[in-house]
Parts: sequence; structure tokens; C-alpha cells
Amino acid sequence: MIYHILNGDSLAYSFPDTEIEGHIIVVREALIVGNLSGQNLHDFWKARAKDVGSTETEYHNRVVKEFEKIINASTDSEFNLWFEYDLFCQVNMWFVISIINSLPITKKVYAVYTSYLDKTSKQFWNGFGSAKSDELNGCYANRIPLNEADMRLGYQLWEAYKHGDLEELTNLSKNQSSAFPYLQEVIKAQVDRFPKDGTKGRPERVLEDIIQNISTDFHEVFKEFWNRESIYGFGDIQLKHLYEKVMRSH
Repeated sequence: MIYHILNGDSLAYSFPDTEIEGHIIVVREALIVGNLSGQNLHDFWKARAKDVGSTETEYHNRVVKEFEKIINASTDSEFNLWFEYDLFCQVNMWFVISIINSLPITKKVYAVYTSYLDKTSKQFWNGFGSAKSDELNGCYANRIPLNEADMRLGYQLWEAYKHGDLEELTNLSKNQSSAFPYLQEVIKAQVDRFPKDGTKGRPERVLEDIIQNISTDFHEVFKEFWNRESIYGFGDIQLKHLYEKVMRSH
């Protein structure tokens, strides 16, 4: 069985045009924020549902059902992970890898990145949204196989992230792996959110600068934040929360 684990509904909408065969699984989570507690997946889902203000039933139907397709995969399955390079996507991908890693089946796993973009592109960190079907086919052709060490690294990254262990994340970021090509930059972006000296995190500082010097209008702020810090991959919900926090402190 071939599965394509997609980073969101936007890609799920355009993906069928590629005519790439396989079953689609859509990740509808934003693990870059919120409660990550729970000794097992059941408790974890409970905490997440509460955190996003959803009933357990709603959350299960929208989010968990998709992950259950991974958990219930048959042996000899192939998983293609369609995620972008930014922190938002990488955290979700680490979580997916941790689930796949625990499956007692033979499996093949590939990372599919936005390989059609170079680093000078404005869309570099988050490029699936604007990709045409031939570009998506190109990304698939350039997919990267994950070996056992990569799978273990993905699992360790998730565990360190889940427990807020910034030191361990920094240590793990020294691993060289083609499956995680911008690991050091992404983990630095995560560590910079929580300075040791208790001062404001990097996203808040950038927002403060934009609000003071460019505009207080959220739409303008959002656009400028993305120009400067698209490595975070924040959606409007995550950024609005930070924006309101910064506005309140003024």
C-alpha cells in the first residue's frame, strides 16, 4: 500500500492533479503550539482536542482519523511524507515519523520536499501551496529515502520537542541527514523562541519591530513577518495569538 501523508488541506486539494498513485492522508495539526502532554496517544489526543477548543468527537473526526490510517497500515507499506522545510511542518513531520517508527511492520519511508525551489525564492520555506502539478511531480521524483538512523532521529527530535528539551534538540541538530536538510536552522528558530534569560522570543521581537516601525494592522504585520521569518511557517491563527500578546504589552 502506498500512502501520501500531506502537510495540509491546501496540498490535498491540488494533489489529485499530479495523478500520483496512492492513498492520501492529511495532517490537520499545528504541533508548533499548544499542549503536547499525554503518556500515550489517547491522552495526547485528549489534550490536543481541549487545547484547540474542540470536542473530542470533532477532533477525532477531523484529525485523529487521518493519523489512524497510518497506525492501521498493513505490512510492506510505503509512506511518502510531503512536508516543507519550515519549523511548523518539520515538527508535524517528526510526530508522523515517531508514529511510523513505532509500527511493527516492514515499511519504506520517503521525505518529499519542495525541491523545485532554491533558497533565494520567497516561497523557499513553504512552497507546496504555490506548486503546480508538474512541480509536485518533480518533488516526488526527488524524494529522499529515510534509513533506520533517519527514522530514529525523527523519533528523537519529536521526543525532545514534545518535552521542551532545547538542549537535546540542539545536540540532535548536529546530525547530518539528507532527510532533514535544514535541521540546524530550524532548531535554532525553535530555540530562539525561548531565550534562556527569560527575555522575549525571536518571533515576538520581530513582531514588536514591525508594529513599531511599519504597521499595527494585522494583515500588514502578517505579510511582513512572513517576509522576514517564513522559517517558522506560522499560520494566521498562531501569529494572531503572538500579535495580540505583543499589542497588549504596548
